[in-house]
Amino acid sequence: MSPIDTNILQIKADLIQMWSLVISQMEKARIALINGDHDLAREVVMNEKRVDAFELKIDMDSESTLMLKNPVAIDLRFILSVLKINYNIERVGDYANAIAKVAGNSKEPIPENILQATHLPEMFFTAQAMLQQSLDAFENADRSRVNQLFGMDEKLDKANKKANSVICGLIQQNPENTMLLLDALSIIRKLERTGDHILNVAEELIYYFDANIIKHSKLLNSDFSEPENF
Repeated sequence: MSPIDTNILQIKADLIQMWSLVISQMEKARIALINGDHDLAREVVMNEKRVDAFELKIDMDSESTLMLKNPVAIDLRFILSVLKINYNIERVGDYANAIAKVAGNSKEPIPENILQATHLPEMFFTAQAMLQQSLDAFENADRSRVNQLFGMDEKLDKANKKANSVICGLIQQNPENTMLLLDALSIIRKLERTGDHILNVAEELIYYFDANIIKHSKLLNSDFSEPENF
């Protein structure tokens, strides 16, 4: 095995470990939030340092391989993709950490009626499924799994778009739950952003597998008459 192959295998193994850790972090954050488990929430917050350490190591190893090993063709695409995937997965870890902090600061679990009205459990399920599916696609070089991620993200977008009106209605009905409902809205936003980051990962996987930069295709098909709102 050549030195660059050894480097690439190690980087891939580290990224898979980090990805799996972030999946675990999101699941624990979900349970902590729904069950009001403060101990589990603290565990997620403590593990955030492990996620950050993985990100730093993967970045350093990838940059070192890029500069010293002169990768070409698919090896070069792998390294370039990993650098961006690494960032996006770490950001998802940040969201899991933020959700765990909300759970740790809450005096009680989010009531069932709020969970159902906001579709938070379904959003968690979709975001976690996207995380796992993107990992499976990366680990097994399975292009077919990548295509499914775009449809899954639409579910998160739809729930997010309805969130403002739903939360406003619930606040009007039960103003004493205002802070709890604002926390729920914040989590909805984080889950929607999780989907966005996984789509970024999907685009990098398509580049790695097919040497196809789909961001450029989006730009060519975009209407530039109106600026994007942030």
